[in-house]
Amino acid sequence: MVADKAADSSQENTEKMDVLTSTRAVVKDALERLGYPNELYELLKDSLRMLTVRIPVRMDDGSIKVFTGYRAQHNDAVGPTKGGVRFHPDVTEKEVNALAIWMSLKAGIVDLPYGGGKGGIICDPREMSFRELEGLSRGYVRAISQIVGPTKDIPAPDVFTNSQIMAWMMDEYSRIDEFNNPGFITGKPIVLGGSHGRESATAKGVTICIEEAAKKRGFEIKGARVVVQGFGNAGSFLAKFLHEAGAKVIGISDAYGALHDPDGLDIDYLLDRRDSFGTVTKLFDKTITNEDLLELDCDILVPAAVQNQITEHNAHNIKANIVVEAANGPTTMDATKILTDRGILLVPDVLASAGGVTVSYFEWVQNNQGYYWPEDEIEEKLYKAMIKAFNAIYNTAETRGIDMRLAAYMVGVRKMAEASRYRGWI
Repeated sequence: MVADKAADSSQENTEKMDVLTSTRAVVKDALERLGYPNELYELLKDSLRMLTVRIPVRMDDGSIKVFTGYRAQHNDAVGPTKGGVRFHPDVTEKEVNALAIWMSLKAGIVDLPYGGGKGGIICDPREMSFRELEGLSRGYVRAISQIVGPTKDIPAPDVFTNSQIMAWMMDEYSRIDEFNNPGFITGKPIVLGGSHGRESATAKGVTICIEEAAKKRGFEIKGARVVVQGFGNAGSFLAKFLHEAGAKVIGISDAYGALHDPDGLDIDYLLDRRDSFGTVTKLFDKTITNEDLLELDCDILVPAAVQNQITEHNAHNIKANIVVEAANGPTTMDATKILTDRGILLVPDVLASAGGVTVSYFEWVQNNQGYYWPEDEIEEKLYKAMIKAFNAIYNTAETRGIDMRLAAYMVGVRKMAEASRYRGWI
């Protein structure tokens, strides 16, 4: 048993290390197909800057614990870098580097004046008190304060971080800067300069992509059988939006297991019972595994949890007509090819989850101008941006006879490549 666990852990670590390698491979393919020289790939295959920091925090028991954090800035040729900060025990430097590249691609896909950034701290916030999390959040800002700011690099929420953590970080930065600076960070509470619609923006963007993908496959969302893996911020909002649109959500999951009902789950009840980390399955006796959830017979499958969930080992067993990636990197490159060859429409993460950075951009613009838009205006702007991006990528895939992931990388990398060329970097 111990040996099996060690082997599983080794395989998981190898897959995490491969995230950066596989990302580079698709970037290289996209640049070659667009006719750019290899020198541009050498520039874009890694972040321009990667800062590693150590953050001492006094814990509730009086001891001092030192945490490791990272901040990557992939490319700022287009404008300031932008990207979330995640608190998770599995954060690695390579993962943060890959996620920063993905943020650059997302910004290019929805035509934002940003490059990609990303941050992370190795910790388990589920085992930390409110006071300890505040100390960690403020310590991280102090450690990275020299390389971030509203015209340099703009953080945002990510895995296991939220508007409260963004508020602490903004307050700490404002103390250092000696000036109230809401544009330093996005995903803040509305009373501190946050934007309407930011909390649900990622899920709203995914929902728009699901609706468009369903149209391409000739069916409506109403009555469609949907499985959502993950019930955190994105997954729970997504389940809610799809349920309200008339879809039958037959499966959801969290870190501890999954729930399945072929007649449709009571999403409102589950939303009322979930805790702040998206955990709800522990309240039920009859659960299934996350692995079984992915292979349920459904029309639409939405991986909204963590990386490497659909691999070459289970891709042949996926029964969905459409797979829409709400999480970062839930499908490996080998699995992408298998799904595409089987005729399954795969909407990639860099497109589907771009709603979050889009509304973050709206928040940043509102902070800079000091004028704030109502929620219906935010939703209208988001809808237009996501529809435009989806059609550009879908048409590229159809015209060139390639999968949607490669098409998304080709659309996403072009603006950054051109900006780097005009600056004379290449």
